[in-house]
This record gives sequence, structure tokens and C-alpha cells, in this order.
Amino acid sequence: MFEAVYYIVESIDGDYANLKREDGADGGEPKLVARALLPAEIAEGVRVKYEMLSYSLA
Repeated sequence: MFEAVYYIVESIDGDYANLKREDGADGGEPKLVARALLPAEIAEGVRVKYEMLSYSLA
């Protein structure tokens, strides 16, 4: 069904974070995600897991 996808927080800019997919399936393009959708503890370089329509620290 929904497989887990892992990202690295590349940068944080105000209310948004740029996430880079670990497996490179997105062609290397960072994904812009609102910080409200991410765990409060995120920081640059942190690994994040996206599974079942939500983000968590990995």
C-alpha cells in the first residue's frame, strides 16, 4: 500500500523545509514542505520518514 520514503532535510527557510529524497527517485530535486507538516524537532541534515501521509523522524 503506502511504502515509507526517506528524506534528508537539506535546508530550512522560514515556514518551509527543502527535503531531498534518499533514493534519488525524484531526480535530485528537493521537495518543498511546510514546516507545520513536519516534526517540531527537525533540523538541517536530519533524516525524515514519510509514511501513511505523515512525516516523522527516522
